[in-house]
Amino acid sequence: MSAESDEHMPLAERMRPSTLKDIVGQKHLLAPDKPLARLAAQHKIHSMILWGPPGTGKTTLARILASNAQAEVISLSAVLAGVKDLRDAVAQAEMWAQSGRATVLFVDEVHRFNKAQQDALLPHVEKGTVTFIGATTENPSFEVNAALLSRARVYVLKSLEAGDLTQLCQRVEREMKVVIDPDAAELMSRHADGDARRLLNVLDVAIQLSEDKVNREVALEALGESVRRFDKGGDVFYEQISALHKAVRGSHPDASLYWFCRMLDGGADPRYIGRRLIRMASEDVGNADPRALELTIAALQSYERLGSPEGELALAQAVLYLASVPKSNAAYSAFSAAMTSVRENPSYEVPLHIRNAPTNLMKGLGYGADYRYSHNESTSEGAFSPGEDYFPEEMSPEQYYFPVDAGLEAKIRSRLERLRALDREADAQRRPESD
Repeated sequence: MSAESDEHMPLAERMRPSTLKDIVGQKHLLAPDKPLARLAAQHKIHSMILWGPPGTGKTTLARILASNAQAEVISLSAVLAGVKDLRDAVAQAEMWAQSGRATVLFVDEVHRFNKAQQDALLPHVEKGTVTFIGATTENPSFEVNAALLSRARVYVLKSLEAGDLTQLCQRVEREMKVVIDPDAAELMSRHADGDARRLLNVLDVAIQLSEDKVNREVALEALGESVRRFDKGGDVFYEQISALHKAVRGSHPDASLYWFCRMLDGGADPRYIGRRLIRMASEDVGNADPRALELTIAALQSYERLGSPEGELALAQAVLYLASVPKSNAAYSAFSAAMTSVRENPSYEVPLHIRNAPTNLMKGLGYGADYRYSHNESTSEGAFSPGEDYFPEEMSPEQYYFPVDAGLEAKIRSRLERLRALDREADAQRRPESD
């Protein structure tokens, strides 16, 4: 490659490591006593899946390991490749095998392969025609077929730490003969958010904008409107919404607000967060404070009316309220238990006495007969019919709802306990006295 063509190559490609010792980060895999370092020391390779965030070195690591094992490499992108491309790759691997050469088939973004593509690859991995290395930002236990997953070891790569990114900036300084001010390096590293490729892309622009020194002003100009890494459809998305949910459930308003802001800062749709907050209001607050549901719905409606950024404050208010008030999952547990009961039992008929009887025919068939209108009965608890059974005749009365002793639900719990006591008294009075 000529110097001129190299000059126009993106910085991320020019700085791509060629040996394991040049890779920054991933010490849990690449330190001398760690698994991939030991594998490389033996000049061996096996099928694996490299799972980690963008810009952590998955492609580079695959290339170095394959080269170190003296294997030929065929690279495919799961976004573009189809079953025909896989067949062509296997045919090439079979030709190399005849001359004693091993083949590594590297599949980038392997989570994009559908079941048919993964099934087409499986027998060739089993026979050893190819050694499979897949790279993915998604959890392979969800995205890769169990059969293929069982034949590949999963290695988890981590986001690069601040020290790793600083080391990368220093390497750029040496190799590109450019000065990078420490505060500029810190600013760009922080915005890179653990992604080496993002850092190098920003540095590439910054170097082009400067003569021989990258200072803070140049770094800011290169960054433009850069936002933090946030995969709206992948693991980072679900990890952060999980963190928000658990902080709310744990009654920690400050941590809840932090994760809410992290999601906004990363580009999450506030309307999605609002819908999840409504779920939290029912699942984790419930009847301990029914106002939580009302306030959260109002917050989402406020956002939909105002948009960003004004409406985001209403959602923040809802986050703080949900995290601060008493908690109860009794409604969630009761709903789950009742749904399980319904699914596991036959579709029993509605008892005649609680059926509506709008016509004379239905009345003649016994619909509504002996129904007790609770408002006409006087008890210590007001409108209530002690001893009345509203379950199907084939079922014994069940209890799904167990209110907790918190917030408003503590009062609900006390009242229901008194009502059940009245039911027991009525049942006792109906039973014939024993001799």
